[in-house]
Amino acid sequence: MTAPSNGRGPGATIPPTPKGLILPQVGAGSAVPPGILAPQLGAPDIEGVAPRPPSLAELVETSGLRRVHVLAWRDLDDPESGGSELHADKVAERWAQAGIDVSLRTAMAPGHPESVRRHGYTVVRKAGRYSVFPRTALSGALGRTGPWDGLVEIWNGMPFFSPVWARCPRVVFLHHVHAEMWRMVLSPKLAKVGETVEFKVAPPLYRRTRILTLSQSSRHEIIELLGLPPRNISVVPPGIDPAFTPAGERSPHPLVLAVGRLVPVKRFDVLIDGLLRAHDEHPTMEAVIVGDGYERPELEKKIRAAGAGAWLRLVGRVDDDELLSLYRRAWVLTSASAREGWGMTITEAAACGTPSVATRIAGHTDAVVDGETGVLVEDPADLGKTLAGVLSDDDLRGRLSAGALAHAATFTWAETARATFAALVREAARQRGPASPAARAANVIGQRR
Repeated sequence: MTAPSNGRGPGATIPPTPKGLILPQVGAGSAVPPGILAPQLGAPDIEGVAPRPPSLAELVETSGLRRVHVLAWRDLDDPESGGSELHADKVAERWAQAGIDVSLRTAMAPGHPESVRRHGYTVVRKAGRYSVFPRTALSGALGRTGPWDGLVEIWNGMPFFSPVWARCPRVVFLHHVHAEMWRMVLSPKLAKVGETVEFKVAPPLYRRTRILTLSQSSRHEIIELLGLPPRNISVVPPGIDPAFTPAGERSPHPLVLAVGRLVPVKRFDVLIDGLLRAHDEHPTMEAVIVGDGYERPELEKKIRAAGAGAWLRLVGRVDDDELLSLYRRAWVLTSASAREGWGMTITEAAACGTPSVATRIAGHTDAVVDGETGVLVEDPADLGKTLAGVLSDDDLRGRLSAGALAHAATFTWAETARATFAALVREAARQRGPASPAARAANVIGQRR
């Protein structure tokens, strides 16, 4: 990955891309032609001093880490699965392809079996949506699972408290701080419990743990809000499926697309207000919202009350081909979300040449380069006005589309899987000592950085 993040905190000003900068494609068969990087970046012979990082296959071969256990609240079959579950699946799939025995333990998914093989790894579902946390911790403490060479905990609001009971090398993936999300989805008493765990109970226990997150802006929030040491927090951006590419024709009339779970944190009620405002200026505009969730009945009621059913559609979940077609046909992707670790639908759309108009929040400030790949809105109430402006300006959309394509080209799931495993290798080296295979693999990582 050539540019994993912009390295700036939320709200920072991002300088324009230098004129004439050639952005190399990332992937198989896309080596950078000799001499391109040096003239652009002003560093003579830069190609000669930037060795290739060790591949995932090389790390697996040399590290001795063969069995890895992943802890997650939900998996892809859960009706409320989203970006976190997709991320876990993509990483686990590539680890399995590299020869790692990967198992993912999670809560039961309604209508699905207790155990299933998916994309080369094993999913084990035990306990309910909330009891999965104490039951998993108890099983781990009693040694009922394993032994494992490494552990990945996905801290999605409520942690599994792996620092208390796990003995093997481990890393924790924390996509974002939940903060006000607790009060959006739980009763006041339960929300208070969630906030207490996230802000008071968990941070002291995780202070010595390697934390991985998706974006520099999310890293900034983890440091500021949870008080975790900056030295222990690393950024590993998500990838983009290579199927997401530009093709075909845009819709002949303005088409605005939104994709996500219909839950409070995504603020689809605010988004609908913005779409109504944009439609006032663009009466031929069509809007499609992809996704499902328990807020759907209320959102449908809101659309009916506004008399917008003819042009604003909630289509539920769609298959991959339909989603790809919508990304390619849309003029703009939009999001009013209040909390994101990244905003993977933004970069999926970008890979299809579709720019975004989104709220300026942690995660979005890395997924969108404001003014170059899309537009970030400070006040969600201004979303509709900004959407209308982007829809009206063909030249602006063309520039944003080109920028979105270039930005998206720097993210691959192969690199996400490799960098996540490299972090686990370093933790294994630290725990097992300098004579271990993991330490030798970690030395290779250090030499090629």
